Amino acid sequence: MTKTKATFMSGVPELLILSLLAREEMYGYQLVRAIRVVSNEAFSLAEGVVYPALHALEEKRLIKAKEREHEGRIRIYYALTSKGKTRLGELTSTWARVCGGVAAVLNGEGVAHG
Repeated sequence: MTKTKATFMSGVPELLILSLLAREEMYGYQLVRAIRVVSNEAFSLAEGVVYPALHALEEKRLIKAKEREHEGRIRIYYALTSKGKTRLGELTSTWARVCGGVAAVLNGEGVAHG
């Protein structure tokens, strides 16, 4: 698996986390694993990336945290807020536009001849 460059990854953890939390509530390590599995290992974000992102998203009120007991241990589960759903829509739209633009360049569409 190739590591993705940090500058290219700007904003991607937020998009991935919000997208996964739109499907179901998850705890931190569950998100770390889900990002790797669902992306077919295209993304492998360390806990040192995911947990700070979760805290930042919670501060922005895009997600909310809830403690739950699981097998005698307390886990913090995260869920999307309505503000988080709105942000996910914005990010998804932007990402679709970026992907379309990159695909157009890679496919040689609309090449200007000077």
